[in-house]
Amino acid sequence: MDRDTATAIEENFLTLPRNEREMIIRHGVALRLSELRKRLFLAQSKTRQFEEKYRTTLAQLESRGLPDDASHEMHEDYLMWRHWTETARKLDADIASLQEIARHGLRWEEPHVGG
Repeated sequence: MDRDTATAIEENFLTLPRNEREMIIRHGVALRLSELRKRLFLAQSKTRQFEEKYRTTLAQLESRGLPDDASHEMHEDYLMWRHWTETARKLDADIASLQEIARHGLRWEEPHVGG
């Protein structure tokens, strides 16, 4: 989205009554939280699959290092395992941020009109 379009949307949004703006953001937060939680569930499921397959955690594997005779498959799994672990960590952080908005509501100052 270009800057002019974003500015126009923001200006139009700010013309709405405060309760409408809050309602739109609350609904948006709820929808986004639902989406992020689904993605987190997938990422956690993927990391659990690797933990079950290799009977260890990623942290334990990394502290020991990959075995010298690790297969090509294990190297590929390790990369995907790290990806899903990092994805889950990021999703957790994103969810926590949105939960703060949901928990505390929105606090912003009314825009000043005129000068």
